[in-house]
This record gives sequence, structure tokens and C-alpha cells, in this order.
Amino acid sequence: MKFPFFQKKKAEPIPYDPARREPAVRRSICTGEMTGGFVERDTGKFQDLCLLEGQKGLEDFCRSVGKAPEEIRTIY
Repeated sequence: MKFPFFQKKKAEPIPYDPARREPAVRRSICTGEMTGGFVERDTGKFQDLCLLEGQKGLEDFCRSVGKAPEEIRTIY
């Protein structure tokens, strides 16, 4: 017997326009806190999307935007 409330939720794909926005991670130099979001290509402005908790959070974010962790830009 399976209980649906014990199953992990899969990361849902996040729709974005690759011509206008680029997925990126902003990381704090002091605390190491990571925030996933998008950078506008024309203005360079970062839009926060979610707080990433460790490597697992980073992998979930990468999976949801359809990129590998090496392809995601890190902003300090």
C-alpha cells in the first residue's frame, strides 16, 4: 500500500524565454546562501525565484529549468 503524502514532489518545469532570460544562482560571499532565479539579458537585473538549500536544492533548480549545474551562472 502506497501513501501519496509520503512521496516526494517532483520539481515542476519553470517556463521562461531563453532569448530574454538566463537561469542563474546568486550566492552570498559571507554566508554561502544560494538563491535561484533569472537574469534579464538586456538589463542584467536578477529576479529571485527560490531559496536553494544545499546541493540538493541546486540540483532541483537545475532540473526544473532544464540545465546542468555546470551551465548555470553563479553571481556573487
